[in-house]
Amino acid sequence: MTAPCERALITGASRGIGRELAVGLAERGLAVGLLARDPGALDQVAGECRAHGVPVAVAAADVVDRDAVGTAVRAVNDALGGIDLLINNAGVIERTDQDFLQTSIDETWRVVEVNVLGPMLVTHTVLPLMLRADGGRVVNLNSGAGYKAMASYTGYAVSKGALARLTTQLDAQFRDQGVYAFDVAPGHVKTEMTTPMPMHAGRTDWTPPEVVVELVAGIGEGRLDELAGRYFRAGADTVESLTARRGEIIEQHARVLDLALINTNDPLR
Repeated sequence: MTAPCERALITGASRGIGRELAVGLAERGLAVGLLARDPGALDQVAGECRAHGVPVAVAAADVVDRDAVGTAVRAVNDALGGIDLLINNAGVIERTDQDFLQTSIDETWRVVEVNVLGPMLVTHTVLPLMLRADGGRVVNLNSGAGYKAMASYTGYAVSKGALARLTTQLDAQFRDQGVYAFDVAPGHVKTEMTTPMPMHAGRTDWTPPEVVVELVAGIGEGRLDELAGRYFRAGADTVESLTARRGEIIEQHARVLDLALINTNDPLR
């Protein structure tokens, strides 16, 4: 097991789940790098993190801007002395609850670009730093939409499915070099993005953000390294429940993006 992480970079850290993760990890003693587009909002979150007595680095950038991402990651890495936990949290969803034909292709592609190209650019920049430092962990904030068909939000579903495949690719290619990648769905956390969605109208059973922080913190501590490459869901999974079922999960090849086969004689096996 790679040593527990000490320095985290969180994208989309200026609000919502990203803010909760930044402050929650700072409270647990991790140095945090905050990346988002809004410098003013980032500074406010940075103040909350510094109140816990940890080093904090702030870098304003759009995750789909290749040059800005490179500059931001280098700045955070230099300020913190490294990055061993990357949390790809920044993401968007379609502005309207409509099917593929009712949504403009530009809007659909905007969502795919932010939710896929963004994590790819940030990870592509951070990964060499982790490898030179003998390892680290990557957490991709995913969704059940990446694994289940939806009647709307096509770009979001497609992007989260692609993000899940990126997680499995990172696991297949870099686990042996000490980098562990995970998908974490935060559940139904009450944020500016989720509350206007028609599917959440009248919802009262919101997922507490604290359980998202707990799950990501457990990953950062290395407690789930044996289950890397898999999908976890905050509010349903905990570090303890996943650890208790570790043998069954591995034996059944569970929680991995895969093709369901007909039977053991399926020619695609």
